Amino acid sequence: MNVTRHFSDTRTDQGRVRFLTHAGRASLKAEGPGWHHDSTHASLADAATFLAAVPQVPGELYRQALDDLERQMQFDGSYRGAA
Repeated sequence: MNVTRHFSDTRTDQGRVRFLTHAGRASLKAEGPGWHHDSTHASLADAATFLAAVPQVPGELYRQALDDLERQMQFDGSYRGAA
């Protein structure tokens, strides 16, 4: 069964960045006051790299989103490794 998973969700006063996974692909959704971005990528790494190219994403939101994504990837890896 292919289920969309909210892998990471970062919210700050400057906006919101979400990384989602579905059917082996990764979606990047970002939004803030007066702007919105939505794209699909081959992997979470590709989506994270592309986040740098979204001009509306403020630096602090970008850094926090990558920190949150990295933390979730570490948690997910350790959780899967425990099985």
